[in-house]
Amino acid sequence: MKRNIILNICLILIIATVCTACAAGQTSKKEITPAGTGYNYYPDDFYYKKHIYIGYGKVLKDVSYYSRTAGENKTMNILLPAGYDSKKTYPVLYVYHGFHGSPADHISEYSYLRKLYGNLLFKKETVPMLIVSVDMYTAKRAEKEGKSQAELFKIYGKVAEDIVLDVIPYVESHYSVKPGRENRAVAGVSEGGSKALCTAFQHPDMFSYIGAFAPDPGFVPTPYYHGTFWENAMFGTLPVPAAENMPRYLYMAVGSKDPWNVGVTMDYKKQFDKAGIPNHTDLVEGFEHELDFWQPCFYNFLKSCFR
Repeated sequence: MKRNIILNICLILIIATVCTACAAGQTSKKEITPAGTGYNYYPDDFYYKKHIYIGYGKVLKDVSYYSRTAGENKTMNILLPAGYDSKKTYPVLYVYHGFHGSPADHISEYSYLRKLYGNLLFKKETVPMLIVSVDMYTAKRAEKEGKSQAELFKIYGKVAEDIVLDVIPYVESHYSVKPGRENRAVAGVSEGGSKALCTAFQHPDMFSYIGAFAPDPGFVPTPYYHGTFWENAMFGTLPVPAAENMPRYLYMAVGSKDPWNVGVTMDYKKQFDKAGIPNHTDLVEGFEHELDFWQPCFYNFLKSCFR
């Protein structure tokens, strides 16, 4: 009798163990997040949709300013948050597009970032801020047609000066914003991610929050893309800011299926770690170099920015 009871208990334990293992093996892709980070790369679809009961702020399209770096007028798109009040002051997030992109990629009437930010603000999961979508093409517009990738790469690099010389002064003189590095963030995707790093580390006294999502080569030297224009990094070695100018928040991420920038991103992280520069960097399972990845990256960034 006792022998039968023991056998039955053992059988139950074996079945329970097998069932647990099966359940673990059937974990859906949406439950996969980097171990120990708490970052969410599969937020609810609510955040990506437009809802009639939510205000999404006002888009100011093709705001013109004179760029001394380009030698002519440039334009940018600006998002004022829902409830914008000129009697209050706001921090500012400056965002960069990718190769061959434009300011409308991030900020337009129907852009993903406008919807995402509006929904986060509605749920009080981010703070009221202006989002300025900058045009990285910093040269004579009439000469843009036919530019090679190598030429564009060099021209895009000039945005690091343009934003400090003319974009920020224009924004801070025309809108009700808070001055100071603690109230400025810069972020970008792909080539824009690389240039966000270039901008922030060239002017560490100007920016506290940095986002670089699948950043291209061109920030600091890496073991990748030797013999191509991509190896022409802005800095010969990683510049380490003084303690008072260290980033308050530096966030990078890249998808495991990204065909270009996994190695580059992780090498940037390695150099940050070696230099003692705090950063949060994720290699995220399953994503490629795509909008479906930019969305959750900005979801995570906006939840942490200016907090």
